[in-house]
Amino acid sequence: MSTTSSADGTTIGYEAVGSGPTLLLVDGATASRAGGSASRLADALSGDVTAVAYDRRGRGESTDTLPFAVEREIEDIDALIAAVGAPAYAFGMSSGAMLLLRAAAALGPERIAGIVLYEPPLMPEGARDGARQYTADLAAALAEGRRGDAVALFLARVGMPPAAIDGMRGSPAWAGLEAIAPTLAYDDAAMGDSAVPSEVVAEVRIPVLTLAGGASAGFMQYGARELAAAIPGAVFEVAEGQTHDVAPDVAAAHITRFLHSV
Repeated sequence: MSTTSSADGTTIGYEAVGSGPTLLLVDGATASRAGGSASRLADALSGDVTAVAYDRRGRGESTDTLPFAVEREIEDIDALIAAVGAPAYAFGMSSGAMLLLRAAAALGPERIAGIVLYEPPLMPEGARDGARQYTADLAAALAEGRRGDAVALFLARVGMPPAAIDGMRGSPAWAGLEAIAPTLAYDDAAMGDSAVPSEVVAEVRIPVLTLAGGASAGFMQYGARELAAAIPGAVFEVAEGQTHDVAPDVAAAHITRFLHSV
């Protein structure tokens, strides 16, 4: 593992594997580099690119510095690109896709040359009341130090049944989830109001591929379809047979084709 320092002094842990164009992997909520989806995807891509998996701030081998703002995570991405070489391509998963979209808009094509976004969890207006309530409930739980409740809110938000959440509370993994519970607010901040962020989209001037799983529910495909429609020149593709938990080899195939096309 290697480390770099972000603008506010936060240490960001990362690992680069393979050779070829640099591709930064931006994970979603609760995920960390060690054993996570980004590291598995990095292995699947290593024959075609230099894949860079990293721990987002507050997780794994990365430290954290308060107060938080989305801009701090964009600075983390900028520091990683400076460490591994610019410009870089990047892949974002779930809420990590929305962080990556914001980073691409803020940093420009000199830093990020193209992006692939997998199932960014945006929502139509009629479904956003639940997102607003989640934001309020999550903020209250974290402010009151109820980290376990914050984790439970997130798991319920992504569809885990109450009985399964109760079962997880007694599992060895629960303490680790509580430890990174504050970072749930970081992903929520990257999501904004869960609408297509028109002011961000207007600043994206690089090749963009959005992906959704063919076996995912329609509401999970919504964000990828809407972003592709909103970003000039963006392409939407379906990863056939996949759900939100996309298989690394399938994601790698779409990413590799995208890189060869730009």
